[in-house]
Amino acid sequence: MGMSVTISAAAAEDAEQIFKLQYLAFQREAELYGNYRIQPLTQSLDSLKGELAADTVLVARLGDEVVGSVRGSVDEDGTGRISKLCVHPRLQGHGLGARLLRAVEGDLAGPRGHRPLPPPHRAPERVQPAALPQGGLHPGRRPHGVRRGPARDPGEGSQGRHRPRGQRVVPVPGQGR
Repeated sequence: MGMSVTISAAAAEDAEQIFKLQYLAFQREAELYGNYRIQPLTQSLDSLKGELAADTVLVARLGDEVVGSVRGSVDEDGTGRISKLCVHPRLQGHGLGARLLRAVEGDLAGPRGHRPLPPPHRAPERVQPAALPQGGLHPGRRPHGVRRGPARDPGEGSQGRHRPRGQRVVPVPGQGR
């Protein structure tokens, strides 16, 4: 008979398991953006222990193993902040992250008497990083309609003037060429 996953408040003894889980779970995110210096991968164990003492930290357990974690806090104006939601890669895609999110929202909104958090919305496939490369695109992606390589403006003929990569000419209505 299989074990079920339980969600509870994290204890100080969970710090090392959370630390290892966080490092494992955020590898895919770091690979996706080509940046292994993201905060969840560079955080120290002492910093994590500080968050355990100061913030709301919940863990999902499968037996004795921590397989998910989430942190939350409420600032002085009553705004809830949720961070570092992570689920072990082998258990991703089974709704455990959603359960952790609902649980931390309930903890942040309920017992402290703060106004309730808005209902959860569907998150995008991947959370966008704080700073995108120049042009606002992820490496290797172009806006719809932009071709690879330098493109010539229509009507330039053989003059050979090129636009920089990633730019396109959009005709303005009412102005002829």
